[in-house]
Amino acid sequence: MKYTLLEKQKEFFNIPHNNSLDVVIYQGGYGSGKTWCGSLLGLMLARKYPGSRGLVCAKEYVLVRDTTLESYFAHLEAMGYVAGKHYTFNKIEKKMVLANGSEILFKGVDNPEKIKSLNLHWAEIEEASQISDSAFKQLIGRLRNTNVKPSWGNFRYRLFGHTNPQANKGWIYKRFVESKKENYRLIIAPTSNNIYLPEHYLESMKEDFDPEYYRINVLGEFGNYSSGLVVKNFTDENIKHLQYNKDLPLHLTCDFNVDPMCWCLAHKDDKNIYFFDELVIENTTTQQAIDEFLRRYPEHQGDIIINGDASGDNRSSQSEFTNYMIIKRALENHGYSSKFQLRDFNPPILRRIQAFNAKVRNSKGTVSLFIDKRCKWLLHNVYNLSFKEGTSIVDVPTLKQIKNDHDLKFLEHPFDAASYLVDYYFPIK
Repeated sequence: MKYTLLEKQKEFFNIPHNNSLDVVIYQGGYGSGKTWCGSLLGLMLARKYPGSRGLVCAKEYVLVRDTTLESYFAHLEAMGYVAGKHYTFNKIEKKMVLANGSEILFKGVDNPEKIKSLNLHWAEIEEASQISDSAFKQLIGRLRNTNVKPSWGNFRYRLFGHTNPQANKGWIYKRFVESKKENYRLIIAPTSNNIYLPEHYLESMKEDFDPEYYRINVLGEFGNYSSGLVVKNFTDENIKHLQYNKDLPLHLTCDFNVDPMCWCLAHKDDKNIYFFDELVIENTTTQQAIDEFLRRYPEHQGDIIINGDASGDNRSSQSEFTNYMIIKRALENHGYSSKFQLRDFNPPILRRIQAFNAKVRNSKGTVSLFIDKRCKWLLHNVYNLSFKEGTSIVDVPTLKQIKNDHDLKFLEHPFDAASYLVDYYFPIK
């Protein structure tokens, strides 16, 4: 069987660097040949390195079984491989063994702990955007099989995934765009690059999809498709390098969740809000948080205005004083005076969301909310905090989900802190 690869697929196969580990994501639109290409690479590695061990995984095994495994079987048939002669597949163990001794395991990684004991030469991820960052890190750690034969020549450990683009900026964007390493590669393959698709395929999608959905799911680009996200219409126009000014009023807006505790720092004027810093600290107390604030901003000259959670006037579990009293005393001891501008009760979250989105971009297209890149976790919420599908209920991660993906721990509370301030000064009337 002779294969003719598309240019982007060749790029996916070939390693352009000399690192001992290659990590690559093939990000493509519908019909761009992602799974076909990934399963072919997996088989090529199993054939090239006799006795090697690879893993094919997805968030859940059912996706591997119904999609990726079928692609492996299709390639084997096209290559003339016969079950029982050239390879075996054990349904119970979910393991394929080639005649040359190479093993390919098929698993779900919804619980990354389940793959902790594996020693692998390569791993493939189906729909990589669906797995957690902790699962990705666990897979990197499994590429440690030292049984490398001299006959393998210039062997390299490989982790390769394929996926539809993420509509939000999750771990793939973070690892392959924002903080890219020399041996990390992101290949973007538009559907239009697949010359084997029928002519009507692309035209029908242009008719069926809105422009942003088309850009993400056909052109294969990262997007800002806000369907389902809490924050709407946030773009690079909302991200600014903001300069803290010690002479201006400094707004400290607080959410008092203990783990993590999240405070946002902002300047504002009559129309605009400028979030220039954040305090997001795990396993802490209000006293420790205000101490960190004073360490960062020891010489502020303007007013310090406290906004935030109305329940912060309840007594702190670590102190006989309320959270806001702890803040007030610490500021006074430092020589600062403070003003408290708080609601008597917390407004419904949907009202805060509406107020926040109206400042992100109103119906006239005016942008009046800006965030500095220093506010890592507030931006994480902008890009990832979502509603439960088909509802207006914010999808708060469960403890089990947080255990499997530590970044989920930081969803909701930074947004709460920021939106308290926005709703206080710019409420929807």
